[in-house]
Amino acid sequence: MALVPCQVLRVAILLSYCSILCNYKAIEMPSHQTYGGSWKFLTFIDLVIQAVFFGICVLTDLSTLLTRDSGNQEQERQLKKLISLRDWTLAVLAFPVGVFVVVVFWTIYAYDREMIYPKLLDNFIPGWLNHGMHTTVLPFILIEMRTSHHQYPSRSSGLAAICTFSVAYILWYGRREGEA
Repeated sequence: MALVPCQVLRVAILLSYCSILCNYKAIEMPSHQTYGGSWKFLTFIDLVIQAVFFGICVLTDLSTLLTRDSGNQEQERQLKKLISLRDWTLAVLAFPVGVFVVVVFWTIYAYDREMIYPKLLDNFIPGWLNHGMHTTVLPFILIEMRTSHHQYPSRSSGLAAICTFSVAYILWYGRREGEA
């Protein structure tokens, strides 16, 4: 039962996301004290999605190692459900939200930094943490897609799920803005 490099990489990525989340949550910023706290930022939600996704990946890898050649039908059925959850999470949340956050952040940053990440934030958020939140997401998810086989949901169910997530976020965020 030797570990494959992609399994070790998944553990390393999961640990890096946990580190980024812990460091981000430790920052005392005034915006964290307002409605929604860190959850109002799509970047933070994306970090949680990525950490949950890679947590599911690690759990799937461990389950695969532990149930391999066991012959237990129930364990194999549960493993298939876990693999389906992993693949669904990648296709519906981790990849689209991750790519959106990276592309939109760096596009707006290049156009007008003050619009998305004012220089004032440099006093709170170190550069490495900014890149951890807004850069590493894309290479990590692309590496995952390249090194592992995934079964993707149908186009209609995948679009319905990401649209539901998007509308829910916009409605929640809009509600907050309406109260301000």
